[in-house]
Parts: sequence; C-alpha cells; structure tokens
Amino acid sequence: MFRVKKDDQVMVIAGRDRGKKGKVRQLFPADSKVVVEGLNLVKKSVRRSEANPQGAILSKESRLPLDRVMPVCPRCNRGVRVGFKVAADGSKNRICRKCGEGF
Repeated sequence: MFRVKKDDQVMVIAGRDRGKKGKVRQLFPADSKVVVEGLNLVKKSVRRSEANPQGAILSKESRLPLDRVMPVCPRCNRGVRVGFKVAADGSKNRICRKCGEGF
C-alpha cells in the first residue's frame, strides 16, 4: 500500500517546486513516480499541425519521484509522515503521524 493515492493533496519537499502543494493526478507504481497537478512543469516543443499551424512550445506536467512528495494532512494542513493502522475488520487505513487523524 502506498502512502499517496490519486486525488490526494501533496506537498513537494525537494527540488525547484519545494514547498508547493498540489493534487495527485496520476500514479506510476512500477516506477515509484507521481504526476502532481500544476507542478514540475517542463517545456515540450510541438510540430506544426492543423491544431498548431505554426507549431508551439507547451508546458506540461512531468513525473516526480514518490520520495519527493509528502501527503498533506487535512487537519494539520502541512506535509506529514504517514502511518498505517489495522482496523478491527482487517482493513488497513492511513493515519497522520503528527495528529493521529485518518485520511
């Protein structure tokens, strides 16, 4: 089980986008990478086409290593470490290590 899931709010802890928050758009478990909405933007050159008659330079989100992001606790409103707690029915839940709140 990963500490980050799709649609989670995360904070970048290293790199040029350090301190910024965003929503997880896509996960790549095999590569341990994640795409965060609006962060780690890279420039991409596009050839001429009907959609772009003159060509273009577009900004798109690139993958980030999973160890560069931390989940944001809804209660603490900051990047926190994640713990796991097994419920009575056997399900595994993520909890904030700081406040103990589940998310």
